[in-house]
Amino acid sequence: MKTRNAIYAQSGGVTSVINSTAAAVIETCAKSKKIGKVYAGKNGILGVLREDLIDTSREAKSEIKKLIYTPGGAFGSCRYRLKDFKEQKREYQRLMEIFKKYNIGYFFYNGGGDSQDTTNKIAEITSKLNIPISCIGIPKTVDNDLPYTDNSPGFGSVAKYIAVSTREAGLDVASMCETSTKVFILEVMGRHSGWIAAASGLSKERADDPPHLILFPEIPFSEKDMLIKVKQSVKKFGYCVLVVSEGIRKKNGNFISDSDRKDAFGHQQLGGVAPRIASIINNSLGFKYHWAVSDYLQRSARHIASKTDLKQAYALGKAAVDLALSGENAVMPIIIRKKTKKYDWDIGKIALSKVANIEKQLPKRFISKDGFSITSSCKKYLLPLIQGEAYPPYKNGIPDIARLKKTLVRKKLKKFNI
Repeated sequence: MKTRNAIYAQSGGVTSVINSTAAAVIETCAKSKKIGKVYAGKNGILGVLREDLIDTSREAKSEIKKLIYTPGGAFGSCRYRLKDFKEQKREYQRLMEIFKKYNIGYFFYNGGGDSQDTTNKIAEITSKLNIPISCIGIPKTVDNDLPYTDNSPGFGSVAKYIAVSTREAGLDVASMCETSTKVFILEVMGRHSGWIAAASGLSKERADDPPHLILFPEIPFSEKDMLIKVKQSVKKFGYCVLVVSEGIRKKNGNFISDSDRKDAFGHQQLGGVAPRIASIINNSLGFKYHWAVSDYLQRSARHIASKTDLKQAYALGKAAVDLALSGENAVMPIIIRKKTKKYDWDIGKIALSKVANIEKQLPKRFISKDGFSITSSCKKYLLPLIQGEAYPPYKNGIPDIARLKKTLVRKKLKKFNI
């Protein structure tokens, strides 16, 4: 039996459970006689191109286990998209050199839709060149916008954080609204899909519970309709809590919070929609307001991660290795929701070509007729994903995290500039 090595790398925005997937890949590879070393790309695919490879065998097993409790990307992530072979022939040739020099037989790339596109392109070129490498994409995105999989690792924990934050902040505003703040606006992530914003609706168990309004990217923004709802809420409940997706758009399709900046994937950078909404409300209705942007807090809050999310993140990492060892290539393991009364799930697979660069939006049936809240079917879908607590171990009052050595291999090839 010929032993070959593996590369694992993280890509795109990180989550509170992505390192659970990393731990699963490393631990599962260690149990196989077919796989020798597992190298981790420092800062994603950029580390692979630069030959910045971390030898994970130099890490203590105890620290690898701690990855399960550690948020962020333990090996560094990046936003870097591989273009077609004709446009980036040099980069692909470099990858082939790396794979050959380090006897790579398995490539695992952990990310969202753009990252799955990169994995698929690598799989295509290695197949064309008859290079025997199994390329497996591993799903990860807080936006929950990957198609085919029931949900994406990272989302369940963000959903839990946003639902809890909405409830707790709502209680604060409710207690102060008589003489102070009348309106509170929470801005959450979600460029084209309103999954995270929808999760705030889980905190609403009674009519007077927040959020009183949710602004989704799927619903064209109407200033008039929003102001009517805000005014009604303040009159009826004494205050109003709005949860706003960063990607809400005007009727002409332009983002409310767009800017001239773009990220490395070519996406327009968003953020700053909360103060804009606050200004509209204050100028029109005169209500005192406060706003907050959950930003990195929502995706790094490992202390309040969903146990379901954590289990699925690990299971998909393990499944990725199992698929590779069984000879699969250019596929991504997915979560399949079983049709049972009690929530249960299984692992399946899908071709990378079907998920690369494709976004799954919040279905219309999940949004109420007035466009400002979620439906019962949406709650039914979301609730299982936030179930269970998986608190990290604490040391001196704060979470005890993994401290990796991140020992880089001695380079064998010439320096590569990107």
